[in-house]
Amino acid sequence: MDKNHYLISIVGPTAIGKTALSIKLAKHFNTEIISADSRQFFKEMQIGTAAPTTDELAQAPHHFIHNKSIEDVYNVGTFEKEAIQSLDRLFESHNTAIMVGGSGLYVDAVTRGLDDFPKVDYNIRTALNAQLDADGLQALQDQLKQLDPKSFETIAIDNPHRVIRALEICIGTGQPYSSFLNKNKDNRPFKTITIGLKADREIIYDRINRRVDIMMAQGLLEEVKQLENKQHLNALNTVGYKELFNYLNGEYTLDFAISEIKKNSRRFAKRQLTWFKRNEETLWFDYETSIETIIQDLEKKF
Repeated sequence: MDKNHYLISIVGPTAIGKTALSIKLAKHFNTEIISADSRQFFKEMQIGTAAPTTDELAQAPHHFIHNKSIEDVYNVGTFEKEAIQSLDRLFESHNTAIMVGGSGLYVDAVTRGLDDFPKVDYNIRTALNAQLDADGLQALQDQLKQLDPKSFETIAIDNPHRVIRALEICIGTGQPYSSFLNKNKDNRPFKTITIGLKADREIIYDRINRRVDIMMAQGLLEEVKQLENKQHLNALNTVGYKELFNYLNGEYTLDFAISEIKKNSRRFAKRQLTWFKRNEETLWFDYETSIETIIQDLEKKF
């Protein structure tokens, strides 16, 4: 590979239309799509992750869609290695590849490489896990907000593993977790062009609300019921599933669970935008921008 190869990375908040755009671009450039959506890897989670439909998958070759089980141990480091290997193969026969996904950490792992953190005492993580069990996630979130407000605003704050990881670095080094980000990156043998889709907040929220209603109509509750005995798995500790588990466990009414899915999805979208706006080189387009305009602007970057 060399710098004549281009990775077009499509980012933006959930429900904004990234999948549809990725397929149009893959068709135009006669290429394939890498998914960097950390929830769509899992074959048991189809409806609640808004994974591409059978028809969409048939329109362009996709990679990293439903390729893992929720039982598998899978993390961003493994994804980085596998995605780079896939790109190596793709660039043997294509000049351009498409990557799409709303998981900022996974996108950055491919385009920039993972951050290099110093080793810290493992006992810190053990103590934080004990604190999580004793006091709940809120206490850890409050601690992170105090020690590293920047990370509190950008990481997946509802994911206890991410919160604990950030906290153990803060505590173990005496420095904010965010201070170690974006340093000592691996140079990539391809050029990344990042494009983002945006809309007014009211439009994004309305699209999210409608998507949740569509998911429920498509059978999300039935999908969650089939996974009820697996609800302890980390992959299922995510929006759309944890709220319905609470309903099945008698903690929520169904209407309240649905409203919580919408609320938590809106919160997730806000964090996605905060994360993606850090990249000042991103080309941002309104979600209704024509594909012709996007392609025209993209090709100026080649």
